[in-house]
Amino acid sequence: MQDVQDSRRSETVEVTSEAALREVIGHPIPRVAGKVRRRLEEPHRQWLAASPFLVLGTSAADGSGDVSPKGDPPGFVKVLDDHTIAIPERAGNRRVDGYLNVLSNPQVGVLFLVPGRDDTMRINGHARIVSEAPFFDSMVIRGSRPVLALVVTVEEVFFHCAKAFMRSGLWAPGTWSPESVPTRARIAHQMERSDQTLQEVEAYYSPENYDAGLYPVKPE
Repeated sequence: MQDVQDSRRSETVEVTSEAALREVIGHPIPRVAGKVRRRLEEPHRQWLAASPFLVLGTSAADGSGDVSPKGDPPGFVKVLDDHTIAIPERAGNRRVDGYLNVLSNPQVGVLFLVPGRDDTMRINGHARIVSEAPFFDSMVIRGSRPVLALVVTVEEVFFHCAKAFMRSGLWAPGTWSPESVPTRARIAHQMERSDQTLQEVEAYYSPENYDAGLYPVKPE
């Protein structure tokens, strides 16, 4: 029997159906299956008010996917009503991979984090891109208006358990080891900016230079 188990562990077994997936994972208990809400309630609003960071998941019509981080001071995501939120877009690298996906497939998934909290909040919904709206005025930071906003109609909202963050020890300083990988400047110099000197790239990625470009203000 042990030989059979060892033999199976040496093979790659692909899961290709829901039945096979459920055989491995099982089914959620009723309160987990039923925790999804279709509108924002007070705990969801409180979480959004405290969250300074989110991860936006999108996919194009052809199925190709993208995940993009977004961040600003806590409460940067605006609640427009019980069924709608708006996510501001600041000046960035102009790739706009996620926004290009939304143009062909408006379904999005958003994960909201609160620093120090191991649980998270998820919103799945239907998104559209706007280049101007009255609520942009309430999203100004350091004199800088958002360049776009992603308006998401909430279809599902629920809180996600803490196990992934607990397993990873994400917020535990004792687990942090930022020096285990090259600095962003060294990675960029090797992968993207080999035409510049390392000193030039390090100057570009210096905290002072990056901070100056976080919230550009358009001239009047």
